[in-house]
Amino acid sequence: MSNVLNFNAGPAALPRPVLEKVQAELLDYQGRGMSIMEMSHRSKEYEAINTRAEANFKKLIGVGEGYRVLFVQGGASSQFATVPMNFLPPGATADYIVTGSWGEKAIEEATLLGKPHLAASTKEGNYKRVPTQSEIQLSADPAYVHLTSNETIQGVQFHDFPDLGDRPVVADMSSDILSRPIDASKFALIYGGAQKNLGPSGVTVVLIRESWIEKANKGVPTMLRYSTHAKNNSLYNTPPMFGVYVLDLVLQWIDGLGGVEGVAKINDAKAAALYNAIDNSGGYYKGHAEPASRSSMNVTFRLPSEELEKQFVAEGQKAGMVGLAGHRSVGGIRASIYNATGLEACQALASFMGDFAKKNG
Repeated sequence: MSNVLNFNAGPAALPRPVLEKVQAELLDYQGRGMSIMEMSHRSKEYEAINTRAEANFKKLIGVGEGYRVLFVQGGASSQFATVPMNFLPPGATADYIVTGSWGEKAIEEATLLGKPHLAASTKEGNYKRVPTQSEIQLSADPAYVHLTSNETIQGVQFHDFPDLGDRPVVADMSSDILSRPIDASKFALIYGGAQKNLGPSGVTVVLIRESWIEKANKGVPTMLRYSTHAKNNSLYNTPPMFGVYVLDLVLQWIDGLGGVEGVAKINDAKAAALYNAIDNSGGYYKGHAEPASRSSMNVTFRLPSEELEKQFVAEGQKAGMVGLAGHRSVGGIRASIYNATGLEACQALASFMGDFAKKNG
């Protein structure tokens, strides 16, 4: 069976070497005569995977002592509520910077649990950019400031994070985590669903500052406390073992490419290929995001008509390119080019875009 070029927004492409390793070990992990999916999560084999995955994630994102990596369930969407449950005390305020659909969902959940303050939003301009530093109006003493580093639906990204002072900063990095170097020490908490850049669906990675865990609300239900998972090394209950196992292999794959620095160079070339195809189309393709806020992970654009967009998706699929339809809430075209999507796939899509514009322009 020939492989397709996978531009799905998530679950998304996984590295071919990782899939081959999974295939080779699926029935018999390290001579145990059983799959990793059949073992106890208390086994020494799985605990080694869990420990190595935490260490490798911290190494790749660039933090050391003082941070914990937690592997939890419920997706990033569960974190929208878990964060304010733990860190938004009664009567306090949390600030939210909203740059797209996922930021909207995050502040909606916080509204159910406390008093969020909209510190900045670019909704008025249809989420085509991130806010400038001067547009961010923080409250006097927020419990934390929340932002979404990359919006998958609108295709906008913070290339430089705003200066938020000494306030605890929380970031949903589901769609660009470990895709580029960042200063993770600026964040009190980073979370992300694994199914875009890190592994299969079912695992959510949380990087959290240990000193902040100590300040969390102790009245939260056990499974929703960060302290529960930190104290028990993400093994309080049965974790998504297979997902963490694949995630660990992906982390090793990223490390082998030169870490996030090496991956970022490839990602920049991938994004450039597609944005050049948009910019050089004579206006046939119109990018949604303003150039300074363009995502390096989700390239979103429109064609002259919805009919042509449907034709573009259909012809792309015939050419072996899947996942090009925009999110159902906004339409258009979206090419998600996470870490495991190769440069050659983006070059092939750019060539297809040029040919399509010539034939249908």
